[in-house]
Amino acid sequence: MTAPVIVWFRQDLRLDDNPALLAAAASGRPVIALYILDDETPGKWAPGGASRWWLHHSLKSLSAALEVAGPGLTLMRGPAGPALDRAIAASGAEAVFWNRCYEPYAVTRDTALKASLKARGIEAQSFNASLLCEPWSITNKAGEPFKVFTPFWRACQDRGLPSEIHRAPRHIFAARRIAGDALDSWALCPTRPNWAHEFGEHWTPGEPGAKARLSAFLDDALRAYADGRDRPGQSLTSGLSPHLHFGEIGPRQVVRAVRAAADANPALEAQAAKYLAEIGWREFSYHLLHQAPALPEANFKPEFGAFPWASDPDGLRRWQRGQTGIPIVDAGMRQLWRTGWMHNRVRMVTASFLVKHLLIHWQHGAAWFWDTLVDADLASNSASWQWVAGCGADAAPYFRIFNPVLQGERFDPDGAYVRRFVPELAALPDKWLHKPWEAPAPVLHAAGITLCETYPAPMIDLQRGRDRALAAFSQIRKAA
Repeated sequence: MTAPVIVWFRQDLRLDDNPALLAAAASGRPVIALYILDDETPGKWAPGGASRWWLHHSLKSLSAALEVAGPGLTLMRGPAGPALDRAIAASGAEAVFWNRCYEPYAVTRDTALKASLKARGIEAQSFNASLLCEPWSITNKAGEPFKVFTPFWRACQDRGLPSEIHRAPRHIFAARRIAGDALDSWALCPTRPNWAHEFGEHWTPGEPGAKARLSAFLDDALRAYADGRDRPGQSLTSGLSPHLHFGEIGPRQVVRAVRAAADANPALEAQAAKYLAEIGWREFSYHLLHQAPALPEANFKPEFGAFPWASDPDGLRRWQRGQTGIPIVDAGMRQLWRTGWMHNRVRMVTASFLVKHLLIHWQHGAAWFWDTLVDADLASNSASWQWVAGCGADAAPYFRIFNPVLQGERFDPDGAYVRRFVPELAALPDKWLHKPWEAPAPVLHAAGITLCETYPAPMIDLQRGRDRALAAFSQIRKAA
């Protein structure tokens, strides 16, 4: 009997346009579909709480799809190497196929595993399922990696963004099932308390949910994306980030669909280009992580090692809980807790407030996002926090300190976003909604607001916080 091939699923939880799965099916060998929950190898970068909720539901969806296709899904837990060895021993597999991950710990692990498997006579193949361009394949004219987004994205486009996709095989020759874990035994979903109880109202993890989300975006939001993407009170972003992170849909599929929409309606061309540039930022983050594997823990610009960060545990807690007294910041942090996601414009505002107004280290913010975001992605999370802090590649200038009041007034002018997530301010007129501390006492009284009781006063004077941040940045500029 032909020995089976193991398809090791990781951040590619889909059947369509899955190169490892397609190669295994095309080989004519019986297939074992395997997912390993390896919490040990990533260390502190094991999936956070919100990601684990998503993973549970995504694996449930994938398992159902693989049951229909043939092989079903086997679950194992533990370090990947020993788990793979158990699966090989139980099945007699002579090949292991997987799609590449790009986190530094994954690169180290997978390189060693591939060498070990081949040394034992077991075929090992890896494929690209999650990026448009491999991180090492895009360089400038000097052969060096890019450190600025615009020329990087131009280089990606010049070589042509891949959009060819391959549909899932209609039937996959299934190998004899091997023993594995029950998904519920992993206890990935919170119970006591179930802080994720609202997540299901906002998200449908899994490949069908990803496709539905993309279709809805193309039908309803793409036409207003370029301007609407900055309006947190409106649903004009794609919401695809968690689906892309878990590989329930791939970037080639997104590029193909967006381009098809623009080809069918040329009036969408500018909107499509703007959206694809956001896919480009995701690519750029992986490009940066490849050239700077320490990105999640070390400043991309080493001179920031001398930055005078503040030790402020109470300030960090107030920020995490959405109790800063700054409405747009509090709305963002509460949206994050309730839904597992935060609008991108508000991510920038909340991050800037933490690292610049409060002078709290970006790593604390990145760690909180890692645990609470359903789209927590090591490359994007690390690169984005460093961009806001000013210590990253192509970072915001040190003097760019978002004024959260002005950001709120500009991008949430009717207060729809703040009123949704900070309901205690809902009765305030628009004029005062983003700065309730300036509202006259009769206006506050009429709105049922008592500062420091029903809603906190600002934890810092915004102008004083800005001045302090500029002074801190000037110190490291002089030292450099």
